Amino acid sequence: CYLRPLAFLGHGPLGVYAKGVPTEVIVAAYPWGAYLGEGSLEKGIRTTISSWVRLHHASFPTTAKGSGQYLNSTLAVREAREKGFEEAILLDRNGNVAEGSGENLFLVKRGRLVTPGIDSSILPGITRDSVITLAKELGIDVSVRNVTRGELYAADELFFTGTAAEVTPIREVDGYVVGAGTRGPVTERLQAAFFRAVRGEDPSKAHWLAAV
Repeated sequence: CYLRPLAFLGHGPLGVYAKGVPTEVIVAAYPWGAYLGEGSLEKGIRTTISSWVRLHHASFPTTAKGSGQYLNSTLAVREAREKGFEEAILLDRNGNVAEGSGENLFLVKRGRLVTPGIDSSILPGITRDSVITLAKELGIDVSVRNVTRGELYAADELFFTGTAAEVTPIREVDGYVVGAGTRGPVTERLQAAFFRAVRGEDPSKAHWLAAV
């Protein structure tokens, strides 16, 4: 299943100041399959660069997972789906790669792993952090830096990470086939390590888990 906790301002006076309004919390549980479609974890997905730009960290704290910022994601993913793609990739206002509509993005080139940093207005996700840790343990070099749009087209492998997306390969960007057009070997290694961890099969990652 997928668990979604949500803290929000409850009933009180209308207005954006909202001082003194009580904070309410809910936790929703959903039956859950592969977020980006059946077979996406094995075959990968088709993506497009969105015309919508990722909201900038000067506008609000993009490192916080706030509900309002998902309007940006909704617009991007609707545009992508209407064009026949499974998911969107958003650029930041400087034209560098930010993230997907609800996922962080990783690039593999010559066996090295690259991912955008918080200066690209990303949400630094828990799954992203987990994959970086796993990569280092597997001896894979990891670099956090600005990523250009052109690097996506020339990548050996691309994949998304996220609570819902887990580790999902990207096989195409705007009609450009990524690598061999299938899940790449580095992605597969990280995916396998991630699923061992979250399924409780890796004793060294027991502290990552909480029984529900």
